Amino acid sequence: MMKTILLLAFGGPRSLDEVESFLSHLFKGKRLPPEHLEGVKERYRLIGGSSPLPEITSRQALVLEKRLNLKGYSFKSYVGMRYGNPSIGETLKEIIRNGQKEVFAIPMAPFRSRYSTSAYQEELNRSNEVLGNSLEIHFINGWHSHPLFLQAVIERIEEGLEQFSREEKKEVHLIFTAHSLPESVAESDPYVQDMKETVTEVLKKIGPFRWHMAFQSQGLGPERWIGPEVEPVLIELRKVHVKSVLVIPIGFVSDHIEVLYDIDILYREKAKSLGMVLKRTPSLNDSERFIEALATIVEEHLREGKESGV
Repeated sequence: MMKTILLLAFGGPRSLDEVESFLSHLFKGKRLPPEHLEGVKERYRLIGGSSPLPEITSRQALVLEKRLNLKGYSFKSYVGMRYGNPSIGETLKEIIRNGQKEVFAIPMAPFRSRYSTSAYQEELNRSNEVLGNSLEIHFINGWHSHPLFLQAVIERIEEGLEQFSREEKKEVHLIFTAHSLPESVAESDPYVQDMKETVTEVLKKIGPFRWHMAFQSQGLGPERWIGPEVEPVLIELRKVHVKSVLVIPIGFVSDHIEVLYDIDILYREKAKSLGMVLKRTPSLNDSERFIEALATIVEEHLREGKESGV
């Protein structure tokens, strides 16, 4: 019987006209001050007028479906967005309409967190409950240290290093980044530990480099967010005469505004003002190794289910 593979992602506006509704959904109906709304729209203008994340996630799902089916399985892929279209609830309705019963859901976020993976799982369970718990859902997360995921990251780092000359490569400083979280959340969250585990495993395999972990894209409001932030790290590195930096957005698997604006524009301009050169590793997107990693993770989950009699 055909099974369902469901990729869960954050979402993003597909045009400038969608920015306001996207932010309204994100902030639970709260209207943003006009100047803040225009500021966000300007960021999207600078990266092409929309978020590429919905299209990339759809592509990831289709390529993953093809890869699994080439392995002899029978999967149909879907996408559900936490803050965008198609929503998780609408996608579950479509799955039910198509007569499918068993769903293997994977959040497109490597590090577990109440703000990301747990939020996806809660929305998935809530939507399924509204629909009469018609679907058998397998939620697959905690793949941040899977060997093939690590290999996919390493391949992107190797590509990123090729942007530097041989001499620059000897001196390049690596900055691993992920989205920041409020300190109140991070204290009891596996997020930072997951990130540390991934970075540690990657560093074991790529050889000796000077490196930092940093956090980016802090939210608004008075609460404190975890650090260090990227910009202060750049300032400190410049004080010790670092001139070449490679940013590795290890907490993200797709191009979106936090990568294309925050890193490629904001941090690059900051580095330039400090007399530094900042490059970035390409995002995983639908790279062959990343899709193979996801396919293997699903396959292992299927095997574990059979062994446990599920």
